[in-house]
Amino acid sequence: MSGGLGAMVGVVGRYPVASRVVGAVVAGALLFGSFPPRPFWFLAPFGIALLTLVVRGSGRLRGGFGYGVLAGLGFFLPLLPWTGIYVGPVPWLALSAVCAVYVGLFGVLARLLGGLRGWPVWVALAWVTTEWVRSSFPFGGFPWGRLAFGQADGWFLPLAMVGGAPLIGFAVALTGTGMVALGDRLRARSPGDALSDGAGRAGAVPGGAGQGSVSGGSVSAVEHEGALASDPESSVAKEDSQVRWGGRVGIIAAAVTLAIMPLTGVILRTALPGPDEGDRMITVAAIQGSVPRLGLDFNEQRRAVLDNHVRRTGELARAVAAGTAKQPDVVIWPENSSDIDPLRNADAQQLITQAAAEIEAPILVGAVLVNGDRTTTNSVMVWDATGPGERHDKKIIQPFGEYLPMRSFFRLFSEYADRAGYFVPGSGDGTVRANGVDLGVATCYEVAFDRAFRDSMRAGADLLTVPTNNATFGDSEMTYQQLAMSRVRAVEHGRALVVAATSGVSAIITADGAVAQQTPLFEPAALVADLPLRDSTTLATRFGPVPELLSVILTGAAVVAVLWARRRARRAAAAAPDALAQPRG
Repeated sequence: MSGGLGAMVGVVGRYPVASRVVGAVVAGALLFGSFPPRPFWFLAPFGIALLTLVVRGSGRLRGGFGYGVLAGLGFFLPLLPWTGIYVGPVPWLALSAVCAVYVGLFGVLARLLGGLRGWPVWVALAWVTTEWVRSSFPFGGFPWGRLAFGQADGWFLPLAMVGGAPLIGFAVALTGTGMVALGDRLRARSPGDALSDGAGRAGAVPGGAGQGSVSGGSVSAVEHEGALASDPESSVAKEDSQVRWGGRVGIIAAAVTLAIMPLTGVILRTALPGPDEGDRMITVAAIQGSVPRLGLDFNEQRRAVLDNHVRRTGELARAVAAGTAKQPDVVIWPENSSDIDPLRNADAQQLITQAAAEIEAPILVGAVLVNGDRTTTNSVMVWDATGPGERHDKKIIQPFGEYLPMRSFFRLFSEYADRAGYFVPGSGDGTVRANGVDLGVATCYEVAFDRAFRDSMRAGADLLTVPTNNATFGDSEMTYQQLAMSRVRAVEHGRALVVAATSGVSAIITADGAVAQQTPLFEPAALVADLPLRDSTTLATRFGPVPELLSVILTGAAVVAVLWARRRARRAAAAAPDALAQPRG
C-alpha cells in the first residue's frame, strides 16, 4: 500500500497539474464505483484517499477547490444520468455541476485543515460538513450520493445504528485519510529519506536551528553543536533512537486511524437485531402493480396504473383464500398507485374500497390529492373496507420535479420546466396507524433525508415503509441507489422496512439491513412477509442530528483557528523586515 501511495506522490511531484487533474477524476470515479448496483463498497475509502492526496497541501485554496470540483464531476456525472433520461442532458449536467461544487468546498477545507495535528480526523470531519451543506442548501438540499448510501453491503453499515448516515460517511472518509497518513509515515522511514539514517538526522537538526535560539527553553544551534562536539556518537545515537521511536509511534497511530472504523463496524454487526427479533410479528404485503409503459407520460396512464394495483391485490386475495399465501395484516401500495384523486373521483374510490374489502386488510394507498387552490399533495392514505383513514402528506417534495422553484427563470433553459408539478409540502409526524400498527412513512425522495424517519420514530413508529414511484426514471440505477438508502435507514432506526414501488424494485428489508425479498423490475408482483414490530430505539435515533451538527461545529471552529493563525503569521512576517531595519544601540 505504501509503495503505491508513494508512487502516486512521486508522479504528482514530477507532473503536478496533469497528475492532480487525472487523480481528481479517478477519485470521483472510485466513489461512483462504490455505489449500487455494483457491490464494490470498498472503493469509497480509496476514492477519499486519492482525493485527499490531490487536494491536501500548502498550495492556494483555489487549487483545492478546482481539483475538488473535478473529482465531483467524476463522481456525480456517472451517478445521476437518470435525472435526464426523459428531459434531456441539461438538468443532469446542471445538477452534477452543482453537486461537484460541494466537493470543491471539501477541497478547500482539506487544504486548510490538512496541516493540523491529527489532520486525518479534521479532513474526515470536513467531508461530513460538506455533505451536510449539500443536504441542506439550496432548495432544501440534495443528499443523493452521500458516502453512506454506497455502503449497504459493506463493513461500515452497522455504524448507522450509532450515528446514522453521517457516522458512516465519517468512517469511510477517516479510513481514506488514514490510508494517506499511513503512507506518509511509511515513506518517511524508507531508505534514502532524510529521517531514515542517523547522519541525515544529525545534520538536519543544527540546520533547523541555525537562526538562533528558540523561545520556550529549546537549545540554540551553538549549544546543540557543542553537545555534538563533546560526545558526537552518543548524541547521534540518542537522537537516532528518539526519531525512530517517534516514527514507530506515528506509524502505529496512522494504522489505528486506518483500521479503527472498519473494525468497529465489523464488531457492531453482532449487535444488530435478528430478522425476527421484536415484540410481536405481523404479516405485511407490498404490491407492485407495474405500469403499462415508462416515461414522463406516466401520469397519462393513471387509470391503468390504478387498475394494475387493484388487479394484483385481487390476485393476492385469491391466493390467501386458496391457502397459498398468508393473510396480510397490512397491504402497502406504492407512491402514485392512484394518481386519480380517490377523494374526488367516485370510480377510484370504489375500486380501492373493493380491493381493501377483498384482501380483508387496510391498504396504504399512494395518491395524488387535488387541493382547493388546484395545488396537489403527494399523500399516502390508510384505506380499508369502510373508506379512507389517516394519511401522510409528503413533507419533503422534490424541486424541479414535484415543484419548480423560480419557474419563470428555469423555463428559459428547458421546455420541460412547465411539466414540473405544483405540489405543496404536507405537515405531520410522518406516521399513520393501520390495523393497530404505527407505520413510519418516507415517500420516495424523502428517504434520502435524515429528518424524514426521525419524525416518525419520535412519533412511535414500529415499522417503516418507503412507497415509491420510479417509473419516470426508466431502467436506470436510480432504483438500486434508493434501495440502498432504505437499507441504511432500517439499520439506523432498528426497524424492518418495506419498499413498495410501482415498477420496482420493491423489497422487504430486515432491521439488520438485509434484503429478505426483492422483486424484479417492470413485473407485477406481491411480496408477503412476517415482520417484527419493535419499540426499542437505537443510539442514532436518540442522538438525532447531534453528531452531524457537532461535526459541522468542530469543522467550523478548526477553520476559524487556522485562518486566525494564518493572519497572525502574515502580520509577523510583515513586521519582521521593519524590526530588522531598526538601528541597534
